[in-house]
This record gives sequence, C-alpha cells and structure tokens, in this order.
Amino acid sequence: MTPWMHAIERPLSEVGRLRPNGLHTPWVSDWRPELIGTLVFILRDDQVLLIHKKTGHGAGLINGPGGKLDPGESVVECAVREVAEEVGLTVRNALVGAELRFVERQGQQWLGFALTASEFSGEPVETPEARPFWCPLDEIPYQQMWPDDAIWLPRLLANAEQGRDTVFVQNFLFDDGQLLAHEMDSAPSLWHAVGAGD
Repeated sequence: MTPWMHAIERPLSEVGRLRPNGLHTPWVSDWRPELIGTLVFILRDDQVLLIHKKTGHGAGLINGPGGKLDPGESVVECAVREVAEEVGLTVRNALVGAELRFVERQGQQWLGFALTASEFSGEPVETPEARPFWCPLDEIPYQQMWPDDAIWLPRLLANAEQGRDTVFVQNFLFDDGQLLAHEMDSAPSLWHAVGAGD
C-alpha cells in the first residue's frame, strides 16, 4: 500500500489534529476549507458513469456521484457510501487521484477529492438524488458540468487508464460560482503529507 493510500483511510478528525494550520493556495496563504467532499468516476470499458445531479450542491449539472464527508468518515468511506446512496452501486478499490482546492470569494470553501474505480457490483439506478448514465470517455459533456471539470477530469481519467497511482493537487479560484483562475500545485496532496510519517 502506497503512503497516500494509507493516509486516505484516516478519519477526518484525525487529519485535522495532525494538520492544524491552513493550506497554502496561490490566492490565500492560510486557506481553511469548510466542507470536504468526494466525486467518484466509475470506469467500464471505454465509458465512465456520470450523473445528472438532482439535489444539493451542483443540482442541475452533470458530474460523478459524490458528496460531503460525514464526521469520522475517511475519504474512501465517503466515496463508497455516496455512490451507493446516489446510484445504488457497491464500489471496491476506489483510488484517490486528485485533491481539488476550491477557493471561493463569496461562498463556502470546498476541499474535494476525486476518485476512480473500475471494480463494482450492481446496476446503476436512478434515485431522488441522481439520474446515472454511462458516457463514452470521448463524449463527456463538459459544457454541462462545473467549469473546472474540463481542466482536471481529463488528467484524472488518463492517469486511471494508465494505472498511475499518483495524486495531483489543483487550486481553483471562484467568485460566486464563476471560475476566475486555476493553478497546479507542486506540493504533495494533503493526504500524502499526513501519512508520510507512518
């Protein structure tokens, strides 16, 4: 197990204790996320499972299933739970591939983790939260997604297809939902840093 895979199994409360200072972003030197969430992109052959989000954050947009961390829950536990709740699949071996820091000038601060998985059981079903559909990888409807998705999602999917087990970090600056700027971060993922001493 790589260090970052071990680290992401830690509950959120433990991460906060181990890293009490804020994170550095290009726009805020002591950035502190208010919410932490996950997005999961399930791969099957040359397709990815996407959802029409019906409720909550991002309602009306297309994305991967996901949601907010519950207290005491790890990123992977959150991802698995959210996929089951939103589309009825049981996911195995979900891997974190991206840490996304959403610096919002006029809203809540989000720290997101994007995961991929290719092992699952069940068939996707529509729920009150989401309407799932399989989408060819070369037909992802980025124009119907968050504006930042077209920046980081191709890299996440390419890394998964090539079997890379690295986690990249990307910062995004928003103003009331409008993307103003983005920048890759050379720092290791928060989860990698937390698990480095184990």
